[in-house]
Amino acid sequence: MSKILLVEDNEFNRDMLCRRLQRRGFDVALAEDGQRGIAIAKSENPDLILMDMDLPVLDGWEATRRLKTDASLKSIPIIALTAHALQSDCDRAYQAGCDDFATKPIEFAELISKIDRALGSRREAPAS
Repeated sequence: MSKILLVEDNEFNRDMLCRRLQRRGFDVALAEDGQRGIAIAKSENPDLILMDMDLPVLDGWEATRRLKTDASLKSIPIIALTAHALQSDCDRAYQAGCDDFATKPIEFAELISKIDRALGSRREAPAS
């Protein structure tokens, strides 16, 4: 089972995404800010990180930069989650080290497609 770290400060979004990802067969770890996200990434070693970019304590931009400069974590794909849908926001996410970008409100089918693409053959099929 693939493990996803969801770093999201909005409780409603965190709960909704967590439940939907679990129903799709993912093991989900949760963090509510960028600093906690980095700590959990180090302890849990997730297969993929969904990173809200507007976070308290340490924002997603800086958390992503720190994750991508850590030799033990830099290969973990990170998908940015943000309400900012401008091309400049997308470019900024890629410059910070994100591997992909999804705008809020989240279109779940599109997000799953991005997750599957990022995980590639590492993703196990969910149990029926």
